[in-house]
Amino acid sequence: MPEHRAQVDELLADYRRSREHLASVQRELAAIKVSASDQDGLITVTVGPRGTLAGLVISPAAYRRYQPAELSEQIMRATGEATVRALKAASEVLAPALPAGTDPQALLLGTGDLDAEEIAPRRQPVEDDSFENQSWVRS
Repeated sequence: MPEHRAQVDELLADYRRSREHLASVQRELAAIKVSASDQDGLITVTVGPRGTLAGLVISPAAYRRYQPAELSEQIMRATGEATVRALKAASEVLAPALPAGTDPQALLLGTGDLDAEEIAPRRQPVEDDSFENQSWVRS
């Protein structure tokens, strides 16, 4: 019986170490904040580890410099740049915690081992909205 108790204690210790390691990785991921700006520094975008917008600072001068469509483009460009860098940083944090061969970026993006064809939206058949050729009376 003492042998089983030692095995259980070892399994529990392994479990606790794994949980602490996971918590540490989660804390590191949560701390990732990456910023990017337009070339003039009038717009600064900050994103989290998966590219989620965490902050946006627009200088009053940006409203004079950019037309609304240009302002939007600059925000989108800066967001894209920050997202790429944030995903890279998050991948570096996550990679050591994953099994060998697992793509951390695919995991962060939610695509796992799916390829582009499997992820692409499927074309839905267009249903005929006409009730012209339908009978409501069953034979």
